[in-house]
Amino acid sequence: MSQPEAETPPPYRELSPLRLWRNGSRRQKACLFGGWLVLLALCMALGVGMVIQRWSGLPVEFGGVVIYLTIYPPLLICLLLTLTLGWWWGAIPAYCATLSLALYAGMPLPWALLFALANPLGFAIMVIGYQAIAMRRDLRGLNALLFYVQQSFVASVFSSSGALIWSYTNHYDRTDLLPVWQGWWLGAFLQSVLIVGPLMAVLWPRVERWLADHPQLMRDTHTRSRQSLLGLLASVALGVLVYGYVTVGLAEGQPDREALRQTMWIFYWVFVAIVLFMAFFGYQLFVHWQKSQDMLLAALQKLATTDALTGLLNRREADHRLAAEWQRTLRSGHSTAMVLLDIDHFKQINDQHGHPAGDAALRQLAGVIRAVMRKIDFAARYGGEEFLIVLPETGVRGAHAFAERLREEVAAAVITHDGVSFQMQVSLGVAIARQDEAGHERWFSRSDQALYRAKQGGRNRTELDEMAVEKLV
Repeated sequence: MSQPEAETPPPYRELSPLRLWRNGSRRQKACLFGGWLVLLALCMALGVGMVIQRWSGLPVEFGGVVIYLTIYPPLLICLLLTLTLGWWWGAIPAYCATLSLALYAGMPLPWALLFALANPLGFAIMVIGYQAIAMRRDLRGLNALLFYVQQSFVASVFSSSGALIWSYTNHYDRTDLLPVWQGWWLGAFLQSVLIVGPLMAVLWPRVERWLADHPQLMRDTHTRSRQSLLGLLASVALGVLVYGYVTVGLAEGQPDREALRQTMWIFYWVFVAIVLFMAFFGYQLFVHWQKSQDMLLAALQKLATTDALTGLLNRREADHRLAAEWQRTLRSGHSTAMVLLDIDHFKQINDQHGHPAGDAALRQLAGVIRAVMRKIDFAARYGGEEFLIVLPETGVRGAHAFAERLREEVAAAVITHDGVSFQMQVSLGVAIARQDEAGHERWFSRSDQALYRAKQGGRNRTELDEMAVEKLV
């Protein structure tokens, strides 16, 4: 599998016009808002030009079958804006462009206002899809490409509802409805896939990097929610039903039997594609559900085994790991060390700086422990300000060197909280697992006794278990 597909796509995010106005630089505002206004004017001009040039329902012969296409340049610009910056950035120019061409063509204002919603509706379907299932928008990878094609089809069907309003307000008879309807959805679909798709493959990596570099301008949209998935599934199903109903109804209204035959063949192949897209979409839903369950189970497992404040193991998991490590040490005959430590005068930190500052000290200590220990080691917050570290394959000298390095790193670290900076010190007790003991509890007790001697001896020091001292000497 290619690298792009192996990576987990980032959540769907879009550029917030409000945050851009509040937090963006003068240059960013000028470039984005100014460029957007230029594109809006261009879309309106191209919409009117489409009516003047009569690019609607153009007959094209393909493989002996006559199909109808509508060329609508504003669609390309507005869809690109929607997919890169967000729905509002593309929907407003799309609405204004469609409204302009409708009024230019003489459509009554109430109908024109409704007619102009066609393309923004289709773009909304695209956005719902990317909110529901996080997919790469550069179309690199089979999943991303098929998802985009499927979304383009459903969006095109929804937006082509405007063809019915156009035909009604222009008093077309039933025989003229099919070219307008088919030209709209098929033209929009082909332009989305064959033109916008390649452009997204080129533009999206750069746009994605820019969006990631400016999080203060982004509006977060929760992805993969149950509501988004249900909304996407409902929109796909409704789009298929609308397409089938309208296409069959319009085909039956054609007096030419050959036109009916050609239309039904197109209808057949489109539904073949729909079945394939729905199978792919169902697979994506299953994969999404499976990943969501795995993430939920992993989160619950982490919640059950880790300390919420420090991110280290909690006491229950530490006891479980400690018993397992003691058994492994007995079987292997190798040396394993335990380091037990707590923060000196922790109560004074809470009294002088407040309990939030004490929490910051605990998190700082946990960070130093993670930085010093190896991957095969494990550490836990054992209770209050007391921490436990187990060092497999480590003898007395290595454990003592580790404890001293940890003590020095902790003493050198500066904790900053609420504008106040302070430092802390720790006392440490070290013990080595012994095979002549009945269980790991005695091992822990010897570490605790060594820690007690470190406290009694003046704090900010490391003490070894008496048996470990003999080995060190």
